[in-house]
Amino acid sequence: MSRHGAAREASQLRRRLEALDEARGLAAGALPEDVLQEALGVIDRASSRRSLSAEHTVVGFFGATGSGKSSLFNAVSGAEIATAAARRPTTSEPLAGIWGAEGSEPLLDWLEVRKRHHAAPVPGFADESTGLILLDLPDFDSTRAANREIVQRMVGLVDVLVWVLDPQKYADAAVHNDFLVPLASHGAVTLVVLNQVDRLPDHDVRPVLESLHGILARDGLGKVQVLGASAVVGTGVDKVRAAIRQAAMQRQALSQRLAADVTRVSARLADASGEGEPAGVKAASRARLAEELAVAANVPLVVDAVVRSYRQEATRRTGWPVTRWLVRFRPDPLRRLNLRRDGAKPELNRTSLPPAGAPERARTDAAVREFADAASDGVPGPWRAVIRGAAREGREQLPDALDQAIASTDLKAGRKSWWWTVFNVIQWLALLTALGGFAWLGVLAALGYLQLPVPDAPLVEGWPVPTVMIAGGALLGIVLAIAGKFIAGAAARARGAAARKRLKSSVETVAGKLVVEPVDAEVGRLRSFRKALQAAAR
Repeated sequence: MSRHGAAREASQLRRRLEALDEARGLAAGALPEDVLQEALGVIDRASSRRSLSAEHTVVGFFGATGSGKSSLFNAVSGAEIATAAARRPTTSEPLAGIWGAEGSEPLLDWLEVRKRHHAAPVPGFADESTGLILLDLPDFDSTRAANREIVQRMVGLVDVLVWVLDPQKYADAAVHNDFLVPLASHGAVTLVVLNQVDRLPDHDVRPVLESLHGILARDGLGKVQVLGASAVVGTGVDKVRAAIRQAAMQRQALSQRLAADVTRVSARLADASGEGEPAGVKAASRARLAEELAVAANVPLVVDAVVRSYRQEATRRTGWPVTRWLVRFRPDPLRRLNLRRDGAKPELNRTSLPPAGAPERARTDAAVREFADAASDGVPGPWRAVIRGAAREGREQLPDALDQAIASTDLKAGRKSWWWTVFNVIQWLALLTALGGFAWLGVLAALGYLQLPVPDAPLVEGWPVPTVMIAGGALLGIVLAIAGKFIAGAAARARGAAARKRLKSSVETVAGKLVVEPVDAEVGRLRSFRKALQAAAR
């Protein structure tokens, strides 16, 4: 592989690891912790391995008891490095055969391999320039838990995995289910060797190899190279050496192994996450949430108080002066709700609205749940739970926040209407006219009572002017009072509609801060997770 191609592959791997780390961080709290820890383990191992020698390829020999793994290791190495036994496991800790000692020490320290053998050059296979490390590992079916733990750890660390099987146990479920199937994405760095083929009749070797191919294909490893060999008679050892040498000389195994790890754990994250795109926050569902919260927060009651307060104030200012003073004895609806406190700071004010009872709380909970369900429609279970949880987080703060929002909303309750002054002036003029008529008649009556000359009152269409003044003033006052009620009713409804709009805007702000924004953030987190996961899985 060219130096330029290796640099490009390393750069691509770095981007995939960064994307995987981003996806893992975004999935925190949503996906199971064991899957997230697995992803973190891949990232940590990749970071550690990439910081060590890239000029060495680490090849691990894995096998069950009696598979001849150590014997094949020796045959490939060209020397009796490992102790071999036919029936019982003799490998209790990793043993390394090294071609190219320079720079290998930190890598072997990271692998925790203490037994190290600087192997002699093997013509056509490896020498000091090859940069090859072969590891003979404990049996994966060992009865010792420590040995099994070593194998499990090494499966995640070596660059190339050589699985040594024997004709009697090549279909053993333990190796296939526990190791090969989970590593199906690692076909590019996996080599399967059917050892001890010398124990088979010549006519059975090919059918057994084909049977092994079929089993591997079902495991998802249909493209894995499968070789037959015999460590005892040397059959196929040269082919095993050639496959290992090719991996070492191409210098691709490290990147391919780490890329396969990223692919596998990305698939695990995708499976844990599930499929489906969120509907997200829609304008209709947001408006529905605000409407329900407004009702639960007694906005209709406040709007009704605004309407009644305006009507009452209009009557006090434009009603018939003779009776309008009675309105002063009626309490202002807004003041009763503590929504008309002159000089109070809105941010410190609180209303006297009825506290949220069970029906209001149920309505609030239902509205929040309905909004979260609409936003999370289409997403899989783990993320749906996260989105619902984000919507519920601010639920306890809603009643107080809504009350404060209503208290701080400018209802324009103190704003006067221009027509009040006009009606008020005319009403007083009408009253003064009527009182003038009464005074006129009173003077005439007093003159008659005192037996003084009583002048004739002027007539208008045959009616005395004082009488006309009384009747006209009283009638005009009553008509204006009635007309004022109609005008006040229309103006009160308009003012109520304006107040409703401002209150709903305040409620929407609270809903946006405590419900909509957290839900939208979680929806955005899911989408970012999907994007990062796609980049990691490429």
